[in-house]
Amino acid sequence: MTDKKQICLSALTEMGIAYQNHDHAPVFTVEEGRDIKARLPGGHTKNLFLKSKDGQFVLVCALGDTAVSVNQLHKQLGTKRLSFGKAEDMERLLGVTPGSVSLFGIMNDTGGEVRLVIDAALAACDVVNFHPLLNDATTAISSNDMIKFAKATHHTPTVIDFTAI
Repeated sequence: MTDKKQICLSALTEMGIAYQNHDHAPVFTVEEGRDIKARLPGGHTKNLFLKSKDGQFVLVCALGDTAVSVNQLHKQLGTKRLSFGKAEDMERLLGVTPGSVSLFGIMNDTGGEVRLVIDAALAACDVVNFHPLLNDATTAISSNDMIKFAKATHHTPTVIDFTAI
């Protein structure tokens, strides 16, 4: 097991969060992971690392099939327009590279620079699935533990109903 993945899973254990980890070939897009996800129960995610025109970073965790209107989201968040963040910012703040971004990256944002946004549909799932800092595995936790993880890493999530945007 790689160091990043082990650090992530150890953090979950330390937080008292039960998880189930599934190793698989690396996946870089929601589409590439469809066959893997078909075998695993729960809500499967897409995660977007964004930056506003005024310099705020945002991590959006949503169900894979949720339409996220990046060009409208800033109105809900009270920021200037959003666009995709740069890979070097993602690596510096979340400790991950493109294709591996997930909720678990916020554990590396010790300065609280990244705002966490969670899809209401994802929060409504019993089980949610994220990459454990690398895209060669999927880790399942409860949605209640998703919120617990966020708060334990000092990130109070903003929950948004993306169907209303």
